[in-house]
Amino acid sequence: MTTEKKTPNLDPSDIRILSVLQDDIPLVERPFAALAEKIGLSEEEFLKKIKGLLERGLIRRFGATIRHDRSGYKANAMVAWQVPEERLEEVGQLMAETPGVTHCYARRAPDFWPYTLYTMVHGPDEESCLALIQEMSLKTGVKTYEILFTEREFKRSTRRYFF
Repeated sequence: MTTEKKTPNLDPSDIRILSVLQDDIPLVERPFAALAEKIGLSEEEFLKKIKGLLERGLIRRFGATIRHDRSGYKANAMVAWQVPEERLEEVGQLMAETPGVTHCYARRAPDFWPYTLYTMVHGPDEESCLALIQEMSLKTGVKTYEILFTEREFKRSTRRYFF
């Protein structure tokens, strides 16, 4: 038996709204009015449609992205942690709550790579990242990990679903 993903029922105005919300929200007094005008809707209709998309779970949240490199955080590292399956939930929650961690994911480990939990750690320099990683190791008792510092960024963008 196969399970099919149900495609959400989106009307053309839903798609236009989702399309403009993928871009930066304008820094004006009434940003949603500006976006609504851009796609030919009233601000009231635009906000009502957004509320409906939130209620349907098609929009999860609104957030801001701070460019860490422009705000004094010059170092970042992906850390691959060797966490036993039975501790993934506990350790994942502890690491996810750590200031300085922006991403925390559990992944299946292939036979040749024993690491099951991954975190992105940010700091003003490599030394501060190393100190935070050591603190996380002590807090969780996870002693086996690999640190991969970023050497060069090739792409950073927000995922676009509608064009």
